Amino acid sequence: MQNPRPQTFTSFDAPKRILLGPGPSDVHQRVLHATARATIGHLDPAFIRMMDELKALLRYSFLTDNEATVAISAPGSAGMETCFVNLVEPGDKVIVCQNGFFGGRMKANVDRCGGKAIMVEDEWGKPIDPQKVEDALEAHPDAKILAFVHAETSTGVSSDAQLLASLAKKYDCLSLVDAVTSFGGSELRVDEWGLDAVYSGSQKCFSSVPGISPITFSALALERVNHRKQPVQSWFLDINLLMSYWASTAKRAYHHTAPSNSLYALHEALLMGYEEGIENRWARHRENHLLLRAELETLGMDFFVEEAYRLPQLNAVRIPKGVDEAKVRSELLNEYGIEIGAGLGPMAGKIWRIGLMGYSSRKENIDTLAQALRAVLS
Repeated sequence: MQNPRPQTFTSFDAPKRILLGPGPSDVHQRVLHATARATIGHLDPAFIRMMDELKALLRYSFLTDNEATVAISAPGSAGMETCFVNLVEPGDKVIVCQNGFFGGRMKANVDRCGGKAIMVEDEWGKPIDPQKVEDALEAHPDAKILAFVHAETSTGVSSDAQLLASLAKKYDCLSLVDAVTSFGGSELRVDEWGLDAVYSGSQKCFSSVPGISPITFSALALERVNHRKQPVQSWFLDINLLMSYWASTAKRAYHHTAPSNSLYALHEALLMGYEEGIENRWARHRENHLLLRAELETLGMDFFVEEAYRLPQLNAVRIPKGVDEAKVRSELLNEYGIEIGAGLGPMAGKIWRIGLMGYSSRKENIDTLAQALRAVLS
């Protein structure tokens, strides 16, 4: 018996939203238009020129001269995995800092690589305590890596990446840094701060389409990879194979079929960031955070994170007593077309996460959200 004809399908038409959650963020029309440009082959000379420009724009945005600065053809979680599978071998000790959900993902990566995770834990919503980190480094002089989240998306807290990286160097460790939410939204200086392996995502403070992970490896990190006892356990994420693919020379090697149109989008988003200026971009996120703070305070809402450690691009606010938080989020989405984020893990039901990332970080979005919250909460 033949299968019956399936139901009628039509082209998907995405509803219009204002994306004010933890990611993705609103995508500018320039970036959306870039995705609609003609698809060309990944070995086409024009595509290779675009890749070279993309690497230069990434180096500018990370503030690094690292040659190994490329875009992984997969989302930020793959960027994280790229860093761990290249740098962690079985038996390696890795100091892992956890002050939120994504520090836990770092530990999971260490475990899967056969490494031994030495955990430094802080309360969710608090920055990583440098003294605890130094104590762990002193207690484990054979540790190879210090891994931490610069901007913890689950709570909206920022930790001192420069200080933590200096501790790693003091104890002859590499620093491995999650910059998924900080990249493009708050100060991040890879070379000046001495960060060794950093990963991010395309969909947050640079407001490109989701699905690409910018990464950068220092010369020290590459040296560690080149002195591994075993091959990198992931063929696809092996940094040396990826660098051969991203090479600017005639020896450029085929590795995979790049998601060309998504890379066009990232190129355009980074170009917009270059036109704005990276420090101006950080300042814009900060200024709009202050505008949002003023609006939320008029509604009697307070922040989960102490002011000195708050991320301007990811605002964690306490849910007012007696409020059905899921109902509020549902009404914002269905009645006003506004998406905000719920809490993760132990923060579920306790906080909302309001993102002001990239193109979403605009005064008109703050005004619209404030008006909608007043209506819904009343």
